[in-house]
Amino acid sequence: MGKRDNRVAYMNPIAMARWRGPSQPVGPTIQDYLNRPRPTWEEVKKKIESKKKGSKALAEFEEKMNENWKKELEQSREKALSGNEGPSRKRERKKKKKKKSCQSSSSSSSSDSSSSSSDYEVEKKKRGKKRKKKKKHSHKSSESSTYESESESKEYRKKKKKSRDETEKEKYIRSVSKKRKKTHPEDKPLSSESSSESDYEEEVQAKKKRRHEEQEQTMEKAKKKKKKHHKKHSKKKKKKSS
Repeated sequence: MGKRDNRVAYMNPIAMARWRGPSQPVGPTIQDYLNRPRPTWEEVKKKIESKKKGSKALAEFEEKMNENWKKELEQSREKALSGNEGPSRKRERKKKKKKKSCQSSSSSSSSDSSSSSSDYEVEKKKRGKKRKKKKKHSHKSSESSTYESESESKEYRKKKKKSRDETEKEKYIRSVSKKRKKTHPEDKPLSSESSSESDYEEEVQAKKKRRHEEQEQTMEKAKKKKKKHHKKHSKKKKKKSS
């Protein structure tokens, strides 16, 4: 059994299009669009005039409706006023009675109000003075409290420093006494406090000297390094220039 032949013949698309011939037009062409029916200028003017007439008729209709609405409102008002004449008179009489009673009470209350206003002003002034005094007192108390807290903190720091120094001295004295006992057990105990204090002071001074010497040595080393670096840099420049 041989293989199936799947080959397809090549068809040139351009040759096929020529063989088919010109394609039929689908839908309106450009020429049809250009030759479409158009209205004349006179027809356009007629349409615009008809639109204007329609708007005028609507405006006239709205005006008529407004006039009718106004007439109906006037009629309803007249009916409401004719029905409420009796209670309106009663209300007017009550208002007059209230005015008379208010005038009589206002004359008596004016005298009372003048006296009460003067009392109120006096009380107001007293309250203002009391508030000012309270503010001053609170301000002074706050300042005094801050000053006391600062002084207490300073005293506490000083006490701490003293306690640290004393503890360091005691530790040093104990260590010195232990060393002496180990090295010289047969010696008699001398005044340990005076000797230990003097030794402690000498050791503190020796430590200070050592620190000072170390700082000087480090400064000298840094200066020497700078000088060496400067000399090398100057030599390189001379070589480049030459």
